[in-house]
Amino acid sequence: QSPDAFGKAINKALSACTALNIPVIENFQQVKRVVNGVPIDDYKLSRFACYLTTMNASPSKPKVAAAQAYFATLAESFQQSYQQASGVERVLIRDELSEREKSLSGVAASAGVVTFAFFQNAGYMGMYNMSLGQIRDRRNIPSGRTPLDFMGKTELAGNLFRITQTEERIKNKGIRGQASLEVTAKEVGRQVRRSMIEIGGTAPEQLPVEDDIKTVRKGLKTTQKEFKKLDVKPRRKLKP
Repeated sequence: QSPDAFGKAINKALSACTALNIPVIENFQQVKRVVNGVPIDDYKLSRFACYLTTMNASPSKPKVAAAQAYFATLAESFQQSYQQASGVERVLIRDELSEREKSLSGVAASAGVVTFAFFQNAGYMGMYNMSLGQIRDRRNIPSGRTPLDFMGKTELAGNLFRITQTEERIKNKGIRGQASLEVTAKEVGRQVRRSMIEIGGTAPEQLPVEDDIKTVRKGLKTTQKEFKKLDVKPRRKLKP
C-alpha cells in the first residue's frame, strides 16, 4: 500500500469505529517513528483496528489479500457471518446517509417543504418507480424501518448520490415550495435510476436485500470484543 492508500484506509477505519460507537483511542494510537533517518507519524493499531484498516484497503495487493483472508478466518472462528469488507463499507455509507438526510431535511425545510414525508417519498418514486410503502412491501421490511437499513453497498451509494444531488439542485436552482421541491426530488431520483441501469445494468429495486444493518453493527461490535480478548496477553502464574 502507498502512503496515500494507507492513509485513506486508516481514515475509513477511524470513521467505521466512530460509526460503531467504539472508542477510537483504544484502537488507534498515534506514534512517532524513524524511517531511514526521517521521523514520520504512524499508528499503533489494535487487532480490531488492523481488521478495519485491512478491510478498507485494496485486495488487489497480495499482502492485503492475505491479511483479509487471515481476518476472515478469525471472524469465522467467532461464528460471525457479517464481518466481510462489504459489511464495514455498508456501515460507513449508511452512517453518511443519515447525516446527508438531516442536511437535506434542513435545506428542504428552508426552501418551503412543510411535509417532509411527501418530499422524501417523491425521491423514492423517481428512483424506484414505487412509493416508500411499496418498497417496504416488496422487500418484506418491517413497518417503521427504512429500506436503507436493508440495502447493499451499491444501492446505498446510489441513494447517497440521489440525496446529495437533490440538495445541490435545490440550492443551485433556488427552488422553493412544497410542490416544486417534490418535482425536483422525483426528477433527481429518475436521473439516478437511469444512471444505475445504464452503468450497472440493474434497476435499484431489483438489487438484493441485505442483512439488517443493525445486525451487521452488532456483529462488528462482537468481533471487536473478540479481537480485544486476543490482544490481552495472559498473565504468567507465579511459581510457588
